[in-house]
Amino acid sequence: MGLSGLRVNPEQAPAFMPGSRGVDYLKIMDWVIRGFAYVFTRLMRISGAESLSTSANIFVGVESALVVQPYLAGMTRSELTTILTAGMATIASTVLAMYVIMLQSVLPTIAGHLVSASFLAAPATLVMSKLIIPETGRPETLGLNIKPYSEREDNLIMAIINGANAGLRLLGGIVALLLAFLGLLALLDLILGWAGGGVNHLFGWNVTWSIKTLLGYVFYPFTLILGVAPSDAMAVARLIGERTVRTEVVAYQDLAKLLAATLACLMTAAVAGAFATSGSVLLGRLWP
Repeated sequence: MGLSGLRVNPEQAPAFMPGSRGVDYLKIMDWVIRGFAYVFTRLMRISGAESLSTSANIFVGVESALVVQPYLAGMTRSELTTILTAGMATIASTVLAMYVIMLQSVLPTIAGHLVSASFLAAPATLVMSKLIIPETGRPETLGLNIKPYSEREDNLIMAIINGANAGLRLLGGIVALLLAFLGLLALLDLILGWAGGGVNHLFGWNVTWSIKTLLGYVFYPFTLILGVAPSDAMAVARLIGERTVRTEVVAYQDLAKLLAATLACLMTAAVAGAFATSGSVLLGRLWP
């Protein structure tokens, strides 16, 4: 059985963040991350700092920049681009369990698909970031294997407690983001719907005017390229559009509703939707 058969029970989610910190305290995670970084450094010929940060992204998300904190000041523009891109492209283990809970009832193998998406995003991140901003300088850690930087807790119990506190802060941050940013988007949708209603009345159209719908038309061709059938492509394209402006949390909730209501939805469309809406990129996160 491969990763697609991986299943996670909802009651395991509260222990995910403390367990992750406990594993980190025991330095088990360090060896795993360094193993991935070694492969990336040797095969892709990049600096040890950016490969280490990208590898850490698979497990800890945007906090991965901290593992190379001593090297940030001396990084080239291309290295910094790689770190930012990796932070937006991968799924942190701290929130992956939450997405699994949302979708497991309608897509039992979602855990394996999301883990696969995060692992595949890491090397894809390195390729895309170097295409966007190629390396023109000489990084300080080019071809070197460096150790992750971390502030070690006093003992294992403190590591677990701090992990639980970090999980609560993460939940609070998600709630605050949803309240603030999604509230603004709802206001924009209201204005767009009012203006679009006048256009529909004028031309006799029956178009649903919203940011999600308009972005759905933009992403429709890309959805077809992913291999989604034309009958399901628009629904998946709208999810991708919604995920771009309303966070992946809302997109995964709507994907669960779509799968529950549309029993005829192809598995290809469901998996493509799960892969396409993964990651952390969001317009609201592009501003400090």
